[in-house]
Amino acid sequence: MQKIVVVGSLNMDVVIETPHMPERGETISGRKIDLVSGGKGANQAYALGKLGGDVTMIGAVGKDAAGEAILESLRSVNVNVEGIRQMEDGTTGQAFIAVDDDGDNSIIIIAGTNGMVTKELIDEKADIIRESDIVIMQFEIPLEVVEYVKEMAVKEGKTVIVDPAPAVTGLPEHFWNGIDYIKPNETELAILTGMKMNTREELVKGARVMIGKGVKNVIVTLGKEGCLMVTEDTEEFFCPYKVKALDTTAAGDSFTAAFALALSQGKTYGEAVSLGQKVSSIAVTRKGAQTSIPTLEEVKTIWDE
Repeated sequence: MQKIVVVGSLNMDVVIETPHMPERGETISGRKIDLVSGGKGANQAYALGKLGGDVTMIGAVGKDAAGEAILESLRSVNVNVEGIRQMEDGTTGQAFIAVDDDGDNSIIIIAGTNGMVTKELIDEKADIIRESDIVIMQFEIPLEVVEYVKEMAVKEGKTVIVDPAPAVTGLPEHFWNGIDYIKPNETELAILTGMKMNTREELVKGARVMIGKGVKNVIVTLGKEGCLMVTEDTEEFFCPYKVKALDTTAAGDSFTAAFALALSQGKTYGEAVSLGQKVSSIAVTRKGAQTSIPTLEEVKTIWDE
């Protein structure tokens, strides 16, 4: 099995259950509030650990209760946390997540120590990247650091996976060059390309725009509609695994983790997409981020028997 490193965000998630998302200026009564370890990077690392992957995380937390809780959560599933720095002068990142009765969510992120991940920190942890085979990143740490790690990983011949969330506009084309896989959802792809994404044809066109910028493969996750894989020469639609969603928090993160795990085991991209869909389909039937991630044994029991 190949080694995987996740470079990215660690947050304490404040999860609020609400009957519906409030409109502008509207005050509504929520039902419940929970504190759950999260952050897209930490979720991906946690999922990889729980699924049995060989994974190390690079990032930053504060020397506070939230940071300690996040580290303990990652250790509990055998994630190597030697790449995570505890900052004396920063507060652990936070995410405020509203989850409605349909299982959809809306998220506000406070970067905290995630914004303190620097090129200097990466240089200190560069041996972890060199010793890994697959590098996973997201957009919840400074983008100049994401590009810095990407350049390092490409130079070292690593497989680079980027989950471009939260998506931003106006990134230079060289930012994308050399990335092996990006995994936007349709909304993120629309933001990245400035194009509408209402039909499958538009999704394919948008994915091909990203390939034109230097990305080798684009996986567009479409929730209950499945997902689309576009390469330079092919396009393939993958039907969804039908479930009733309770909470979509960390669905994309669990997909990314499972996809990377399958690649680390020498699986084809089709097999990797299938595992990603199986894992994320289970995650959306459970509440929370890391608390929703299944083990590989659960995945096999539910979908493979």
